[in-house]
Amino acid sequence: MTEKPIAGIDPASKAATLAAALPYMRRYAGKTIVVKYGGHAMGDEHLADLFAQDVVLLKQIGMNPIVVHGGGPQIGQMLERLKIKSSFIDGLRVTDRATVEIVEMVLSGSINKQLVQAINSAGGLAIGLSGKDANLIRAKKLERARRESDSHIEKVLDLGFVGEPQAVNADVLALFERSAIIPVIAPIGIGGPGETFNINADTAAGAVAAAVKATRLLLLTDVSGVLDKEKRLLHDLTLSEARALIADGTIRGGMIPKIETCIEAVEGGVEAAVIIDGRVPHAILLELFAEGAGTLIRRRRPGDQ
Repeated sequence: MTEKPIAGIDPASKAATLAAALPYMRRYAGKTIVVKYGGHAMGDEHLADLFAQDVVLLKQIGMNPIVVHGGGPQIGQMLERLKIKSSFIDGLRVTDRATVEIVEMVLSGSINKQLVQAINSAGGLAIGLSGKDANLIRAKKLERARRESDSHIEKVLDLGFVGEPQAVNADVLALFERSAIIPVIAPIGIGGPGETFNINADTAAGAVAAAVKATRLLLLTDVSGVLDKEKRLLHDLTLSEARALIADGTIRGGMIPKIETCIEAVEGGVEAAVIIDGRVPHAILLELFAEGAGTLIRRRRPGDQ
């Protein structure tokens, strides 16, 4: 008995798609891919299921996916429910001792386990971690300064328990690479005795990617990628081009720290970092196994001196 086409796709088209993807699958076989997951896609149940399926597929065809997730909106909702006031400075949540406890509870607890369950339900074998487990992410207090516009005096900002990665234990992640397990990491870092730090998920993903010398760092966002001044998508940038776009104001606002994360990751040994739209179904597969779906940032283009 002949099987019916799935989702309206005829068998010949499916075969052609697989054949076209095969060279990309060979290219990435055995390679490590770090994916930062968050934003709109995390709050959409259908997109979350597709994301889990895609991650499982990467593992099943011989790649080594590592997931680092965010959870800003969910943290905000929990703080509001508990009537804990929260403020932001330069896009970073000021995190006092009471707030960091809620941040850890939400990130390492509910969000992490929901994502682990989704991957397991899709046929994978995921395990949830935070940066505290096996001292995976050692962190220090993030130091930020702001120059006052009227006096031009530089003022040091106190963000509380907001941290930045100091070291990532790549040996721990190497154990998962040699197994069927997919690590899912909450961006909580450990500092000195009793110190817990809330780390920006993009920053944590970049540090993890650099530590394991990933082939790709994929940052899933709520935009299609980096746009030029005419709002056209830029598909490919070198490090110098990315820096120039920041300097001339083309890249601005919340995109700046994402690009800076990509630059630091590539300088740290990642082959390339990509900003892609997590709202697009199967965005990861489109980026890795087709012609690309976002903005790729690398040290230099092939053939450049």
